[in-house]
Amino acid sequence: MNQAIRNAWIASIAMFVLIFGALSYVQVIGADALEANAWNKRTLLQNYCNDRGAIIVGGTPVAESVPASESCKFQRTYTQPEPYAGITGYFSRSFGVTGLESTMNKELAGSSDQQFLDRAGQLFLGNQPKGASVELTLDPKIQQLAFDLIPDGQRGSIVVTNPKTGAIIAMVSKPSYDPNLIATQDPVAEAANFAELNKIPGINLNQNVSGPTGELLAPGSVFKLIDTSAALKSGKYNKDSILPNPAEMTFPGIQYTLPNYAGGNCYTRDTATFAFALQQSCNTPFASIALDLGQQAIADEAEKFGFGEDWGKDLKLDSAASFFPTEKLDDASLAQSSIGQRDVRATPLQINQMTAAIANNGVQMQPNLIKAVRSPDLRPISEPKPRALRTSTTPDIARQINEWMVSVVDDGIASKAAVPGVKVAGKTGTAELGNGLNNSWFTGFAPANDPQVAVTIVIEGVDITTGAKLTSPNAKKIFEAVLNK
Repeated sequence: MNQAIRNAWIASIAMFVLIFGALSYVQVIGADALEANAWNKRTLLQNYCNDRGAIIVGGTPVAESVPASESCKFQRTYTQPEPYAGITGYFSRSFGVTGLESTMNKELAGSSDQQFLDRAGQLFLGNQPKGASVELTLDPKIQQLAFDLIPDGQRGSIVVTNPKTGAIIAMVSKPSYDPNLIATQDPVAEAANFAELNKIPGINLNQNVSGPTGELLAPGSVFKLIDTSAALKSGKYNKDSILPNPAEMTFPGIQYTLPNYAGGNCYTRDTATFAFALQQSCNTPFASIALDLGQQAIADEAEKFGFGEDWGKDLKLDSAASFFPTEKLDDASLAQSSIGQRDVRATPLQINQMTAAIANNGVQMQPNLIKAVRSPDLRPISEPKPRALRTSTTPDIARQINEWMVSVVDDGIASKAAVPGVKVAGKTGTAELGNGLNNSWFTGFAPANDPQVAVTIVIEGVDITTGAKLTSPNAKKIFEAVLNK
């Protein structure tokens, strides 16, 4: 065999190995990633007209496939669109899949590994392929109440959970939208609707996240719960500690001063107990704690409560990771960040999970939205069980913070969250945006002695008066609705 023929054989074998390797990667190693790729419409178009499983809340479908035309036998329909849009997402021929429609796609389409026998049985009987239904942990009445409590035209989010199990009772945000406008089989209307919805501030249909899981906001004074836990954990502070409470805090070498909170009674005392500082949401005591303990101690404590966590895998929804800054901060920047301003950001879900950990004696549970996945014959395919994620703080510290949070509602600026006959634990927050506008927060749980529900509310871009009306009083309504069921 001469050299030319030998080279040709070597080239042919190399090309065969390359082609075989590429096919093996596509069909085996990279199959899941390629199938999940947002640009890959082959799977979507292949299943678009199939009888997709329903997404169910309280026994009623909020997303289901209904008989349609001859050309496409089934149409995806959203029966209660706006309260659930941030969770269900949409199933669109042109714009792909988001929300649970995306993350639970295999189950809803009937193509998950656990549904192999169901698929085989359907093929054997000659039946139309049908997906599994996905039951959610949401309570439909609480979901609707939470949605209605955010005024139309107002940006905001509410998260309601069971702190003992991690089950999500309600999770809503505004502005919202109608997924039916994008799931339509009319491509012209679909494109026009998509373009119009994308013009609304607060709605980004290209993001597979909703406000509670994706909106990164300055948490304001609710972050002081992290400072408090870090202080008690350090051993340098205890329940009887007296904290400095000057009207403003100065920093060497710069003109900036950090003012105390002007909305409560902080100005009446030069020193404060933890109870008073939390009741009135004073800034300077917690800034002094952060400067004393150092940036790393605050950052480590934030991580213990879930900052930096991507909740998406557990929740089956894409989520943004909250964060406390890791780059070195000067004293003024650390002081500002320690009161939930400047360089710290959190999602409403993260603040709720922080609060739930305190309610649950320091143990943070995995947030869960899926109650069960059921085959077409209603056989359970999976039923997630409550699972502890981490111990955020000790039971003693959690109980002490619980006690102080009760005093914030009983004797402090969260009094509008009080429920007659029930001990409520709470904390407010005001993150300044400039021009007199703020992100207004409330987070808390009830009953304080046996927590059944944790509520987190954030209303964006409002003045102090409006924020006060839409947070603590609305938390009270949710507490009452959940506890009276």
